[in-house]
Amino acid sequence: MIPFTKAHACGNDFLIVTEDAAANHDWATLTRRLCARNTGIGADGIEFFSWIGENSGRIRLHNADGSIAEISGNGTRCVAAWMAHALGSQPGDALEIDTDAGLRVCHVNAVNSVSGFTVDVTTGMGIPTFAPRTVTLATGRRIAGVEISTGNPHFVIVVDNANFTVDGQSWAAIGAEICVHPDFPHQTNVEFLRVVSPSEIEIRIFERGVGPTTSSGTGSSASATAALAFNNCLSPLTVIAPGGAQTVTWDGPGTELKLTGPAALLAQGEAW
Repeated sequence: MIPFTKAHACGNDFLIVTEDAAANHDWATLTRRLCARNTGIGADGIEFFSWIGENSGRIRLHNADGSIAEISGNGTRCVAAWMAHALGSQPGDALEIDTDAGLRVCHVNAVNSVSGFTVDVTTGMGIPTFAPRTVTLATGRRIAGVEISTGNPHFVIVVDNANFTVDGQSWAAIGAEICVHPDFPHQTNVEFLRVVSPSEIEIRIFERGVGPTTSSGTGSSASATAALAFNNCLSPLTVIAPGGAQTVTWDGPGTELKLTGPAALLAQGEAW
């Protein structure tokens, strides 16, 4: 039996499994099986965890399709919630989580254990890199956007309508094509960004290895980077996804971006 914890951050759900518990399994196969929505537990991915210090751990992320991802901002925050529960963390505590995209420090802002277990966390997301880019689709249509790295790859497209369509085509269809476009040999996450006001944006997310998702921490960070760098938005910036709002603070190029949002533990159990 494999012990697991299920957690979510704005509806972006993950299973947390220790490396010891998964030691005798192929992680990609295990992830596909456990993340299946109808025949498994259901999740957007599994964070495989090992302790490396009193307040620090190491995670390796597999997407729902079994592929490896460098990092998930929401997944990292879910792991921070799991660590906070295990350690009895209090507001003001810091948790260090090593990822394939580098070390992320998670500062616990609030803990609510009255009904379930929820934490509010600010995570240092590293220094984003970005540049404008145009992608040509199979139809010959050229899509302008911003290529951004927040430790993993993103392509952010600005839209001007509440349906997030691009030239009359659905964001999900455009996202699916760009995600696996030859210009991105390792595939890419795709975000669609609508500016609501200088202090608020709304996004839709097509996540590499998953598909449309309710939220994404790195996607929120990448979208905020594009909005702040190119669309006259101001920090702190509220980023609203279908699963809820997160807040990004960023002082501009060359500085670390910080992401604040909730994460909740949902269930513990064992799987075959």
